Amino acid sequence: MEHRRLSRVIKIGGFNHSGGQVNAVTLGGGLPPVIQTMWKDRLSFSDLQGAAAERIVSRIDALSRLGCALLRFAVPDMEAAEILGNLASMVSMPLVADIHFDHKIALRCLDFPIAKIRINPGNIGPYGAPETRGKVEAVLTKAAALSRPIRIGVNGGSLPADLRRMVDEGSLENAEALVLAAEREMAVFGEFGFTQVLVSMKASSIADTIKANRMLAERSDIPLHVGVTEAGPLIAGVVRNTAALMVLLGEGIGDTIRVSLSDTMEHEVIAAREILLAAADAAGDTGRRGGVKIVSCPRCGRNGFDTHAFTERWQARLYAMDKNLTVAIMGCAVNGPGEGRHADLGITGAGDKVLIFRKGKVIRTIDASEADEAFGEELDKV
Repeated sequence: MEHRRLSRVIKIGGFNHSGGQVNAVTLGGGLPPVIQTMWKDRLSFSDLQGAAAERIVSRIDALSRLGCALLRFAVPDMEAAEILGNLASMVSMPLVADIHFDHKIALRCLDFPIAKIRINPGNIGPYGAPETRGKVEAVLTKAAALSRPIRIGVNGGSLPADLRRMVDEGSLENAEALVLAAEREMAVFGEFGFTQVLVSMKASSIADTIKANRMLAERSDIPLHVGVTEAGPLIAGVVRNTAALMVLLGEGIGDTIRVSLSDTMEHEVIAAREILLAAADAAGDTGRRGGVKIVSCPRCGRNGFDTHAFTERWQARLYAMDKNLTVAIMGCAVNGPGEGRHADLGITGAGDKVLIFRKGKVIRTIDASEADEAFGEELDKV
């Protein structure tokens, strides 16, 4: 990631609203990629009341501390638009409305402090029809007046009928079809002079995802939202996203990323962070860090310290720290201070004793029952 593609700069959020400020997120222009995720459940008005609202706001705040900069919500109807609009007034993270089929939902979302809209002009009416043009113009005009960017989202499973037919017939590659679909929508935006736009072209195929984004990166300065869609459960999804994103990020392509998983939002964000770190590491960009890096051994029959349980207890706090640190969680004397000697802070164990070390030097030897308390104390000192 030493050389980043110089795409158009897009600002998301950064405006005041009643009761608070929406954080500003800038992407494009060669800046490091921005991490985002998507809320997994449908919300109701009752979710925005009392203790339920506190839990949602707290979870969004925790996602922010983990490194998530944008949070997207599906908005299938007007009720969902009202709910998201109310939630947007309760948090500072920029929220994104994901809208299909009904342009009026997009117009309503723009009445609230919702920072960005995801919409595909091709699915809000017959392509090229006068009524479709009017709907798109209404959305773009209102979004431009409010300085709200829009993402054009193209998926392999929802290509325009003519492009899908050509793919099925074998006369057009799927990746090229994704790019052509995106370029059609970009042309519509261009007709109305709307420039605050970014594009995603997602497929479940790793090869198609890479090829499509390479093509559009060469043809346009549009910022790109990258990731593999329908990637699967945790392990499979992380592997597939990593395979695609390591290639694209290594070529400087990708202004914002989402690691789509059939799993939690938190795991999506952590996976995205680790992929960005791995891409920087692979490029030899050792100066770029993104917070705490956790290294740990896999555990085996030699283990004297339960690395799995300890990592599970401390993972969220470590990832939420605004420090560039390497933390080693090792299971035994073999993988202890010696192998973790590069770590700013590490912990391992043998028998009923636990060792805490810095840069390979043991600084505390304690009973296993005191491990968490002692580790927390030393972490505060780093």
